[in-house]
Parts: sequence; structure tokens; C-alpha cells
Amino acid sequence: MERDLRQLPKAHLHLHFTGAMRHRTLVELAGRDGVVLPDALVEDWPPRLSTADEKGWFRFQRLYDAARSVLRTDGDVRRLVREAAEDDVADGGRWLEIQVDPSGYAARFGGVTAFTDLVLDAVREASSATGLGIAVVIAANRTRHPLDARTLARLAAQYAGRGVVGFGLSNDERRGSTSAFAPAFAIAERAGLLLVPHGGELRGPRSVRECLDALHADRLGHGVRVVEDPALLGRVVEAGVALEVCPTSNVALGVYPDLAAVPVPRLLDAGARVALGADDPLLFGSRLAAQYAAVRNAHGLDDVTLAELARMSVRASRAPDDRRSAMLRDIDAWLGPRH
Repeated sequence: MERDLRQLPKAHLHLHFTGAMRHRTLVELAGRDGVVLPDALVEDWPPRLSTADEKGWFRFQRLYDAARSVLRTDGDVRRLVREAAEDDVADGGRWLEIQVDPSGYAARFGGVTAFTDLVLDAVREASSATGLGIAVVIAANRTRHPLDARTLARLAAQYAGRGVVGFGLSNDERRGSTSAFAPAFAIAERAGLLLVPHGGELRGPRSVRECLDALHADRLGHGVRVVEDPALLGRVVEAGVALEVCPTSNVALGVYPDLAAVPVPRLLDAGARVALGADDPLLFGSRLAAQYAAVRNAHGLDDVTLAELARMSVRASRAPDDRRSAMLRDIDAWLGPRH
């Protein structure tokens, strides 16, 4: 008999800020302020995004921007964070590293520093209310100038040890030059932050190699297409670079035709560290536990393997040692004494 995956303790390492919003919250906030949402976010939700070309990505980004536009008040931000925490707890989450690009909200919330302060305060409130450990990854947008990324890296460095644990690079990995962001990542590296750029999803192994060589990635957002280069996959395994794999979004964006094609078993067989994430539940329609269910159903993974996926998510996190130890003990308890 299969165990309940919502009871499996786990860490969530790949969740974007606006993409964490509940759909009913999006609709409610839009109605409050008279924001007209695209049909794909209302009648046709979750939207169909199944093309990995730039047209498909443009549609995804347009929908994400429309969703972000409903966040108008401090209370909206606090509500989003609290509800995201509640949803993770319901799915067995014990630790969350939520990723946010403050520059995307700065104009409405008084600048990048003021918005970061607001998010961190909301995180403290949500953590206290739900018991979920929460930290923030500040992410630059690779469609903006690399100098903007340096500004955000300095911002992240100022908050290192005060709620911010990492620095990322998001948006369409086919845009811009990865190496141009190396100075920003050097700032974050000197501050002791985790380096967690996106790579190896919309582009193949070359993107992974650039993230390793130029940005010194500790984890890779997605990284799933590293399987296309066995030598590079071996390098990732040897270096212990964790891959934040998001099966549902890989399929929704047309990277793979179906869940059975997402190569989680191949990554595990090679010894890769895999941490499953939900990416943008608002746009892809499924949250954290659903990612575990997806790989269980698509690949026939047994509970021992699913528990090891949960352990890898914990080990790849920046959770404090005591919380990490408690999560690992509780994962063992989920499996039971015979394991």
C-alpha cells in the first residue's frame, strides 16, 4: 500500500513568488481592484502553455506579469506568503526557499529595499503562524541589464544571514549571456550565499555548463537536460550540484511531451541530487506533493526512492542543522521501522 505523499516531510527549493499565489486569491484580488485578467487565468485556468519556443515563453511571461499586477498592498504580499506557507505545510513541506526578484515589484512598493523588507517581514509572520521554516532567494532577471543583477546581488548580500540564503538568475535562459552575470554572482558568493541560477531547461547542456563555469552554481534551477551530456552529468554528480526538477512545469512548457519523459530515474541512476519543486503552481496547476505523485505515477517509483528524493531536498537546502536533522528523522519515520 502506497504511503501518503502529503505526509512525507520535504523541503521546497524551487517556488517563485507570484507563481505561489492561490488561483482563487488571484481572482479575488483582481476583482477587488477591477483588474481584467486574461482568459487563460480565469475561464481557461490552468493555462495551456505547451510550446518550448519563444512564443510559448512570451505567453507564459505575459500571464505571470498579469498575475503580479494584482499585488497592490502590503496586505496582499503578506497574504500571498502566508497562503504559500499553508499550502506547503498541507503538502508535507517543512522548509521553503521562496524565490523573488524585488525589481519586479519595486515601483509599486517603494523600491527594492522596501519590498525586500516587506517580504522578509511577511516570511517571519508566516513562519511563526504555520511552523514552516522559510527563507528567501533573491533572483535577478536575465532579460534585464547585468548591472541590475549586481544591484540585486549587493542587496542580497546585505540580508545574508537575515532571511536571505541565496542568489538566483531567472527568466528565459535563451536570452542574454550567462557569463555577463558572473560579477553579480561573485558578489553573492563572497557573501556566502547559495548560488542558484536557472539553467538546463529551455536550453540544453550548454546552459548547465555556463552556469557551472561562469556562475559557480551550487544548485541549478531545473538542470534536467543535463542528461543529454553524460560527461557533464558526471561533473554535476561529482560536484554535488543539486537539480531543482519541476516535472509538471517541464511538461506544461513543452520541454518534455509528458511526465514519463521527464528523466528523473536517469538522473537518480547517475547519482544526481534531485530536489522536486512546483515552480509556479498558479500557472502550472499543481503544488509540491503533486510533483512527488507525478514521478511516482509516471515512473513507478517506490516509497523508498520517494523518501530519498525528500532527503535530497533537505540536504540541498539551507535549513538550520536542527531543523534538517528533524526532517531527516521524520522521513525515516514516514517509511517505518522496516526500512
